[in-house]
Amino acid sequence: MSKQLFKFIFPCIIIFQIASCAQKESETKTMNQTKFKYTNKLIDEKSPYLLQHAHNPVNWFPWGEEAFELARKENKPIFLSIGYSTCHWCHVMEHESFEDEEVAKAMNEVFISIKVDREERPDIDNIYMSVCQMLTGSGGWPMTIIMTPDKKPFFAGTYFPKNSFSNRVGMIDLIPKIDSAWKNQRDEINESAENIVGHLNSVNNITSNEFTNEAIIDTAFRDFSNRFDEQLGGFGNRPKFPSPHNLSFLLRYFDKTKNESAKLMVEKTLTEMRKGGIYDQVGFGFHRYSTDPNWLIPHFEKMLYDQAMLIIAYTEAYQVTKNELFKRTVDETITYILRDMTSPEGGFYSAEDADSEGEEGKFYVWEKSEIIKILGKEDGDYFCKIFNITDKGNYFEEASGKSTGTNIPHLAEIISNERIEKLLIKLFDEREKRIHPYKDDKILTDWNGLMIAALAKAGRVLGNKNYINSAELSYKFIAEKLVNKNGDLLHRFRNNDAAIKAHIDDYAFLTWASLELYETTFKFKYLQSAINFTNILIKDFWDKENNNGFYFTSEDNSDLIARPKEFYDGAIPSGNSVIYNNLLKLYKLTSEQNFNKYAELLNKAFKTVTEKSPTGFSEFLSGLTFSIGPSQEIILVGEKKMI
Repeated sequence: MSKQLFKFIFPCIIIFQIASCAQKESETKTMNQTKFKYTNKLIDEKSPYLLQHAHNPVNWFPWGEEAFELARKENKPIFLSIGYSTCHWCHVMEHESFEDEEVAKAMNEVFISIKVDREERPDIDNIYMSVCQMLTGSGGWPMTIIMTPDKKPFFAGTYFPKNSFSNRVGMIDLIPKIDSAWKNQRDEINESAENIVGHLNSVNNITSNEFTNEAIIDTAFRDFSNRFDEQLGGFGNRPKFPSPHNLSFLLRYFDKTKNESAKLMVEKTLTEMRKGGIYDQVGFGFHRYSTDPNWLIPHFEKMLYDQAMLIIAYTEAYQVTKNELFKRTVDETITYILRDMTSPEGGFYSAEDADSEGEEGKFYVWEKSEIIKILGKEDGDYFCKIFNITDKGNYFEEASGKSTGTNIPHLAEIISNERIEKLLIKLFDEREKRIHPYKDDKILTDWNGLMIAALAKAGRVLGNKNYINSAELSYKFIAEKLVNKNGDLLHRFRNNDAAIKAHIDDYAFLTWASLELYETTFKFKYLQSAINFTNILIKDFWDKENNNGFYFTSEDNSDLIARPKEFYDGAIPSGNSVIYNNLLKLYKLTSEQNFNKYAELLNKAFKTVTEKSPTGFSEFLSGLTFSIGPSQEIILVGEKKMI
């Protein structure tokens, strides 16, 4: 019914996905109201993304009852726009439409408009992204949802330009169509919205009385093998995402089966990424993903969670292979994190933008003449040869395919020597004089949990106390700033304000961090925290009615139309996958049967979904590999001073 309504209202519209990227250089404009013609209700928010829209002529509201009550009072639909501060196409849609007075006037007349930062409210994003994918077959940011005042969606899409062109509808044409449908087809809209909500809630009806068959592990390996790019590494053609948890699964598969091809897939992929433009050769750290199959042309934003998961993957690969390139990549990526992404108190910032001075990637690319001028003729030519810098340039615009005349440094083969290191430092120092991309400085509990886990693991494996100290400092920050008086976690900290109820990933990822710190330091407080957080998850997030998994939100989170469950391992592992791994470890460490009980129930819940697409659940499969074993426990008994 929902798709029929969709086609009935918009017979000529193709809804399409725009990949996420980056946003604005500075939020300072939102802090000085006197310079701006408009100020809306986002001005008092903490989110950098919401503040970036605080001076739009659109009468934006934050998510909250005030907006929904006004929509009911004025009998208007809700225009919900979801994005994040380092999303390139969010910036494009804002500039084209939300800063445009003509579009804003139409929106204000027809809608009550709400802005949501998906990183602050992943629970809201999770629900409506499912709707967008259900109705359009794809998703992305900015995400556009139109819904009733009681939050029930009936239309979805991603990026819309101001004016229609080709088969893409523009806001100027979209708004009156929605207005007409709202006024003349309300019964169809209400029926469609009810059906959509019903489908959302039916997704949780997962039933299985059997444990996941361990043969699924071999099936996943074969599927990865079939998709593997033997020439360039990675899986599939383009775009190519790092998906480090897939590589971690393959390393565990190699450890269990001694199948050399599993290890070779990991080595090839990690090496090609490290050589490519997806890696910041000058300043370190990884960009979001590669738009081409060669790992050359990235979307340039840098996300904290990508750095964390890649540190883990390269650390584990170094454990297996002793390849010094992997160790060096870990060290360099952590250098970037501690240098550029760490707050004075020890928490880790969320992301860096792709755009600077209004151009995507401008901070990161070079003209050959510029490099020659900085390094001199002899050293400049040497550097350009090593890092494939040409007069014509190797950076092509994604949309048009035209050369920009600029270059993304990348390696054809791994070369490292003292001369190159000195030249890289010289270029880095020069690059520091450029206008930097905007930094989203909010501190998120879940993403910090991933980085703490990564630093603890890297510190343990590489014997680096500084990494361990940094992990402990960040953990202390979370414990002091993002745990309330009842011992419950909060999700976001910014400008000395901690807020937003924690969701499943906050608890799951911080528990992972606790366990990694315990394994690294053997300080009992970290094991105790892991136990406490897991018990909160069992009490407040477990599906008590169906006994088949953890909800994304706690049972007292009542401002949403559904309680989704996330099993799929996407850009980051799902909360349920990580909890499964945590429960297995906690059972091994404590012999507490309750942890084993819930691990087994999760195993059964995963059975149905993993059989459909095993490679989409690699973090869970890593846990399944561990549960099958063999594993060893060493118990030391005696006086404390003797042990």
